[in-house]
Formats: sequence, C-alpha cells, structure tokens
Amino acid sequence: MSSSAVIIDCDPGVDDGVALLLAFAAPDMLELRGITTVGGNVAAPLTARNACLIREIAGREDVPVHAGCARPLRREPVEAGHFHGESGLGDLPTGSPRKGPEALHAVEFLIHELTHAAAASISLVITGPMTNVATAIQRRPEVLRGIREFAIMGGARSAGGNITPSAEYNIYADPHAAQVVFNAGPPVYAFGLDATHQVRATPARTAALGALETPAARAAFDLLEFSNALPANGPREQGSPLHDPCPIAWLIDPSLFEFRRCHVDVETESALTAGHTAVEFRPRADRVQNVQWAVRANGDGIFALLTKRLAQSGKA
Repeated sequence: MSSSAVIIDCDPGVDDGVALLLAFAAPDMLELRGITTVGGNVAAPLTARNACLIREIAGREDVPVHAGCARPLRREPVEAGHFHGESGLGDLPTGSPRKGPEALHAVEFLIHELTHAAAASISLVITGPMTNVATAIQRRPEVLRGIREFAIMGGARSAGGNITPSAEYNIYADPHAAQVVFNAGPPVYAFGLDATHQVRATPARTAALGALETPAARAAFDLLEFSNALPANGPREQGSPLHDPCPIAWLIDPSLFEFRRCHVDVETESALTAGHTAVEFRPRADRVQNVQWAVRANGDGIFALLTKRLAQSGKA
C-alpha cells in the first residue's frame, strides 16, 4: 500500500504526544509533510516545543515543525494544563529540544503546502483547536483544493462533553474555527468522544507498552500513566481515553473504526452550550451530510497497532 501525504495540526498535550509518536512510527504508511502547532492544551510556545521534543524522542527530525496561532479566532484562550501537566507532557522530562520549530508560521506553511499540492492529495489531521486551519482557509480559500480529507479529533454527541456538559475541549477552545472547518467542503472524518471513550488505556494495554524498550514506547507509556493517574479520568483499572491517536490509527488501518454519515454544526454564540457539536444523522434536503462521524472504535486493535508500531520505532 502506498503512503498517504499527511500534515498534523496539534497542541501537544499528552494524547497529542502519543498520536505524534504513532505517526512518526509509521513512515511506510504516512508521508509526514509537517507538524503545525497551536495554542490549546498549553500555551503556544509550549505546544511547539513539545512537538519538537516528541519528534526528537522518535528520531524524526526530518519532519518540520511550524508554530502557529496563540489565540482562538474570537474567544479568550482556554488551556487544559490540569489534564496535561504544567509542561503539557505530563511527567516527561522537558528542556530545550536539539532542533526547534521552523521560522515560517504554521498558517503560512499550511497555505504554501496546500496551494502547491496536487488536488485532493493531503490528509489534514487536526487534534487540537482548529485555529490554524480555519485561519488558512479564511485567508486563502484555495487551500481547500489540496485537501483530501480532514481527520479531526473533536466533538461529542451521545458521550456528552469533557469540558462542559455538552462540549468537547478541542471544539470548545475555538468553536468559531471548528464551524469553519466542519463546513469547508472537503470530506470530514470526525473522531469525537463517542468513539474515543471506547479506546481505553487499561492496565493490560499500557503494560504491553511498558514492556517495550524503544524510547518512543517508553515515552508513550509514561504519558499514558500520567493520564491514568488523574482522578478526572476515572478509576485506573478503567483506563483513560485515548483521544488524539484515533485519527492517526484510522489513516494507518481504516478497518479499526465504523462511521455514520451526518451533518455537523457547532454552537458559537451560547454561553451555556458554546462548542456543542450538533450531530444530525437524519438526511435533510437543506443540509449536506458533510461528516463521517465515528461511532465505533476497536480499542484492542488500536492498542495492538500502537504497541506494534512503537516496538519498531527508531529501529533500522
């Protein structure tokens, strides 16, 4: 199978870190054109540094990192350091990476890559607030021509929210940007809490990672153990949800997920329900079913994929 051209827009973040480790460990499947970072889980300078640190752990300094927007389109920033630690990477040792981000801003990088790409050739994975991508679309709508699909971690329907009763964090952090992206035109594959809560870092699954000797596997294990120790993620034996690796796992093995076609709009005005994803499965003549919404995820299969890939990460 040929590899897919991919750009990952993210806000590392514990689960973003695991997602990046998985992506870096699949060079035969994912041709990583670049990593763009945005303010989200922690402030923008930290998300850019963290992406560079994860890249260094994975031994993939061939992949450029571009730092992006520090603030949402219209609302005040909403960070989530209480879930990711002061550094954003839990208990992982942090410092200055050997190689930092490139000078070119993430939005300018997205515009350049997508306007020069062949039509519908790049899969754009978004695992944080969608500010960078929405800004690129608003500045240069022709970027849409280069996008094969959006693979988004964000949103919730039956599972309810994880930052408000009805909103998932990535959408809540910049609902105006999410509304732009969901309705931009290219196909959208959305991995919301309905699916990601089916992928749990149970003790047996994390133990399999902990038994591996590669730096990437050890880092993933440490990140997941930090997440599992948080009371907000529930009992340790249940395991914390593995959110951001889901779209990466789907690009590598689409059989791990099931979807339903739907229309999605994002609430942007209500103080009570800002960031709510209105997921409508019923077909209507006046609404395009613009999204494939993940309804089932194979948790065992996803962790088996993660373990297999990280076992080989960094090996010749």
